[in-house]
Amino acid sequence: MTYCVGLLLDAGLVMLSDTRTNAGVDNISVFGKTFIEEKPGERALVLLTAGNLAVTQAVWNRLQEGVRLDGELLSLAAVPSMFRAAQLVGAAVREVFAADGPGLRSQGLNFDVSILLGGQIGSAPPRLFLVYAAGNFIEATADTPFLQIGEHKYGKPILDRVLSPATPLADGVTLALISMDSTLRSNLTVGLPIDLTVIRRDALAVSLKRRITEDDPYFAFLRQRWSESLREAYQALPRPDWLG
Repeated sequence: MTYCVGLLLDAGLVMLSDTRTNAGVDNISVFGKTFIEEKPGERALVLLTAGNLAVTQAVWNRLQEGVRLDGELLSLAAVPSMFRAAQLVGAAVREVFAADGPGLRSQGLNFDVSILLGGQIGSAPPRLFLVYAAGNFIEATADTPFLQIGEHKYGKPILDRVLSPATPLADGVTLALISMDSTLRSNLTVGLPIDLTVIRRDALAVSLKRRITEDDPYFAFLRQRWSESLREAYQALPRPDWLG
């Protein structure tokens, strides 16, 4: 299992993924789940993947080589818009399903893949999509400016309570890290290191790419301070007066 989260803010995009791949209690590996397509000054796109590792890697490889969309062979480096990029990712997922789906079913395995796609192309605004295993997708909006894949339930409450499109980019990074920490603490199938990617609005390039390990001073401080803050908030709450 994995956890990935993308934030669509007025100031840009924050994309965060873990790296744990679990094929049993005695077969845990580290694989990056963040993939970047970048042409500085023209486009910056980030994909975060969850699901079967062989499937997600096959999707990425097809996107690099080119996928047919409406009869035209396209790659992420050439699509004219983020909407077309989302369509292309969906087409790549369907191609992999056509090739590998029957073989997976014969082994009793599900075709398991979901992808977050965020980025900006040209003068159009940044956009964030979630592509499903069927190749269809949804888009983040001002009402829900974040999308998650994988083990998302533990990291959702803080985003529901605090995040808005107007959240500053630095605060968005902090919230994404708190969301990830909540998941790390509650689910052993999600693990460090984690990969953080930031794209500032209109930069048309990746503004920050950072792998965060357990030795990262800021993340270690954040985890400790967030736990302390939760305990302090809990202790400050009044007890119900109807207990007697």
